[in-house]
Amino acid sequence: MIDPALREDAYALQKHLGFEITDWQQGYARVEMPIREVHGNRYGIPHGGVHATLIDTAMGFSGCYTGDPDNPQMAMTLSLTVNYLGQVKGQRLIVEAHKTGGGRKVFFTEALLSDEHGNPVASGVGTFRYRTGTKAPEESPK
Repeated sequence: MIDPALREDAYALQKHLGFEITDWQQGYARVEMPIREVHGNRYGIPHGGVHATLIDTAMGFSGCYTGDPDNPQMAMTLSLTVNYLGQVKGQRLIVEAHKTGGGRKVFFTEALLSDEHGNPVASGVGTFRYRTGTKAPEESPK
């Protein structure tokens, strides 16, 4: 696997945290990140804000797939709810997000964050608004 910080298409926060979008298709996104010391809270476990960031990222991507890198669809988070379920036992965080519905301007998603052993760590639901001036998924070639 390529170090996410070395990818040319990685954006600044992605490079800083070190996560990677490992699967992305219509209505689905998967984000993975190796846990590093910098992700820890004062107890030395991954900070809840890191969990929320990964969940938010995966859910946003799950509604924005166009299949055309030259015509990206962007979105902004309108509402994000994160529920913390358990402690990480592994060394890698994995989020799988699914678009669950929506319309022309707004979409809804859900996500589950686990470690590489399948232990559930956090779940999330979100509401996102498509950004204007970017290509809507339904306008993209399938």
